[in-house]
Amino acid sequence: METRKVQVTGGSTYTVSLPKDWATTNEVSAGSVVEFHSEEDLLLLAPQREEDRIEGSLDITGLESEHELTQAVMTMYVSGFDVIRLETARITAAQRRIIREATQGLVGLEVIEETSDRVVLQDLLDSSELSVHNAITRMRLVSLTMLEDAIEALLTDDDELAHDVKERDDDVDRLWYMVSRVFRTILRNPTAANEIGFSRETSYDFQSSARQLERIGDHATKIADLALEVDDIPESVADPIRALHQEASVVPETAMDALLAEDSDEAVELANKAREQIRDVDDEVREVDKVIHEYDPQLAQVLGLVADSLSRTADYGGNIAESALQKAAPSP
Repeated sequence: METRKVQVTGGSTYTVSLPKDWATTNEVSAGSVVEFHSEEDLLLLAPQREEDRIEGSLDITGLESEHELTQAVMTMYVSGFDVIRLETARITAAQRRIIREATQGLVGLEVIEETSDRVVLQDLLDSSELSVHNAITRMRLVSLTMLEDAIEALLTDDDELAHDVKERDDDVDRLWYMVSRVFRTILRNPTAANEIGFSRETSYDFQSSARQLERIGDHATKIADLALEVDDIPESVADPIRALHQEASVVPETAMDALLAEDSDEAVELANKAREQIRDVDDEVREVDKVIHEYDPQLAQVLGLVADSLSRTADYGGNIAESALQKAAPSP
């Protein structure tokens, strides 16, 4: 850490010198324009750049599988590149298809150029157009509705509803990648935090909570897959499963209310309430465990996995409650 003494010039202007090594590394010299960004008692300094769009290139030679190529596109997107160039000696038809499908699953990303040896993607939205608050609110609605419908599909043997739940997981993932991208942008560029309207600390709490909601969506998808494996569920175990779902879903609902509450006292009260509700979930899990052992091993295993997913849902709600408490805590 380096220190500088503040001086007063002209009777009213405060001046401080810049470290030479930092100025040289960032190409700051006499006549350069720098930007100041204030965050409470912090003042962040950054060189003003004429070109704000960040470009990145990736050699996709050898990336033939859908998983590898999709992951490559998503990694470049989340990392914050505005223009993504995917290059190889010759792009195959299969690679083009995978790239297009991956692009469609990411908010704001579009294919803007295709040649025999490259595909260029560009993010057409800027940070000021992306609302992290709206994204996590939407994630909350979709993931918890998915969970409710997955349980209904399981208990009513509704395969069509189970397939619908699985399809909606793409919506949750799309929002999760967007939130992650915005968060990384905020870490890299202080200007982005001002445009979005939240401090970096609040953005971190939102991003952490979005991760928990994405996991709830994953468990809803897992339950939907299990619903497709079994037929009718006995009513004697259906009622305990419904009761467990009701208790489990309340935890992330209450925790999200705490996270989004503007009043810090209300946020703390709701967050602590969410954490206390986890005990009720544990009681319901024990009730389900007592019942499922009466059935054949295959069904008992499926129901045990469902109970585990619902228990984890409550735990994820507890994690959101922790983020809400951090957000509501006074600044040091």
